[in-house]
Amino acid sequence: MPSFVRPMFHYTKSVLEKVSFDVQLFKKELKKAIQSLLPYELEELRKWLLQFTTEKPELKPFVALIP
Repeated sequence: MPSFVRPMFHYTKSVLEKVSFDVQLFKKELKKAIQSLLPYELEELRKWLLQFTTEKPELKPFVALIP
């Protein structure tokens, strides 16, 4: 994985963690992330979200937004 791409992926995770208190804001930020990440990053994001949402079940439906 190219090192110049990783910062965007880590930034995306950071943003999603920070807005996870608000379901609508989380959905909005996730949609933005889907538009900006590369396909292999989206797969990583899906894996991360599945784990992250185990303690936040209200966010779990949004995993399905990732293509």
